[in-house]
Amino acid sequence: MKICLTHAYYMKEDEKEQKINKPYPPLGILYISAWLEQHGYDNEVHDTTFSSFDAQCTYLVEQQPEIIAIYTNLMTKLNVIRLIRSIRANEQLHDSLIVLGGPDLRYNVENYLATGADVLVIGEGEQSMLELVQAVEQGLRPHFGHIPGLAFVDADGQITQTPARKHLRAVDELPTPNRHKIDLQQYLDTWKTHHGRSSVTLSTQRGCPYTCRWCSTAVYGQSYRRRSAEKVAAELRMIKEKYQPDQVWFVDDVFTVSHKWLAAFHQAVQAQDAVIPFECITRAERMNDEVLDMLKESGCFRVWIGAESGSQRIIDAMDRRVQAEQVQAMTITAKAKGIETGTFIMLGYPGETEQDIELTLKHLKTANPDLFTITVAYPIKGTGLYEDIEEQIIKQPDWFSSTDRDIDFVRTYPRPYYDYAVRWVVNSVNLHKLSLAGKTWSLPGIKTAIKVALAKAGMLWYRKIVGNSLFQPPNRPSSEHEQQLSLSDPT
Repeated sequence: MKICLTHAYYMKEDEKEQKINKPYPPLGILYISAWLEQHGYDNEVHDTTFSSFDAQCTYLVEQQPEIIAIYTNLMTKLNVIRLIRSIRANEQLHDSLIVLGGPDLRYNVENYLATGADVLVIGEGEQSMLELVQAVEQGLRPHFGHIPGLAFVDADGQITQTPARKHLRAVDELPTPNRHKIDLQQYLDTWKTHHGRSSVTLSTQRGCPYTCRWCSTAVYGQSYRRRSAEKVAAELRMIKEKYQPDQVWFVDDVFTVSHKWLAAFHQAVQAQDAVIPFECITRAERMNDEVLDMLKESGCFRVWIGAESGSQRIIDAMDRRVQAEQVQAMTITAKAKGIETGTFIMLGYPGETEQDIELTLKHLKTANPDLFTITVAYPIKGTGLYEDIEEQIIKQPDWFSSTDRDIDFVRTYPRPYYDYAVRWVVNSVNLHKLSLAGKTWSLPGIKTAIKVALAKAGMLWYRKIVGNSLFQPPNRPSSEHEQQLSLSDPT
């Protein structure tokens, strides 16, 4: 039985991604590949990151897999729909079972099945995918009702959704992701060429115990399950010896959530000679001097500390359960210990005013992180944020030709206001850094000051002159406006 695991991210077809040039392998697919292989089912991973839609379609026609499993998320949704339609239109792939997995499925079951997909794997994919493969092998298709965690079209053409699958508790049972199934060197080379350092990803945990209202928990749920520190260190050592990357990116939501685990990790990486430069994400209240020392000795060169806003009122509305002052203090402390810092900022959250945005700017100037990313809030279906704004949605395009990023709701100011606010915050912080360096009146300083003034003028126009009562959101994807900018990029 031919099994193909694939996705629909094509970096060469995305101008924004080409500018960023920070591709990472599809870890979720590689985990499922390893799980199937561990249970006796060979499979192929068709990685499309450096390929194209046309090449992917050609590959599938040549291979004619019995099962085509596709990972989907907000970023790749439209490409996935296009791929499904292409498969369904090809007579040679008529009998292929199309299986989808990923975070966007749980709250869009009917729509995804309407695209032509046969089965949706809801939640974690390893166990459900294995049982699905076994059922196909036994000739049970399309009778999958005995398998938890699925949604599918049954023999009568009706949608059936089985009970949710329980989370895999013993995550140490998971094999190492099948990185050998893809050309990992291409990822390393791309990073090296564009950023001077190669990087790979590694996961140590599943789930997150926190309840931030804008964050989706559609796959792993609100839980906390961690691989043993010894197994993580062993994987790090393997990566270090086999691939020799310059750095590792831990994809976990909160790397320091357990201080006990971190202490064991600190000991294990040193005992196994597995220390390698890495960056990770954490929360301010799960950090202290001892944690920072362990991180640095374990190889951490950069820590991303979630902020989202400098306004405590907005932080509380997000259910972040952290104090803005804690974020500032830990960012400053980390830098003092020689660890680079980054943070995440979100503008346009429901109820946010210009005064809140000013507090966010003040927060960034005070904390002074080395890097930050900034975006305009958008509601992902199934999150608390979506529930909060559902009755205030003013723009919800056709599902099959849009994503949740395109949804807009009644905000304090018109949507374009926040595009100018993003520019204002970014350029204001850059101007602040130039002033600290005594370069206020340098050519870069003057140019940045002009950008600050123009952005502020745009904010004023949409706040005072246009106003929400007169504004209708433009009929274009809001993702065009989202920016992910570092302090060194004053665009």
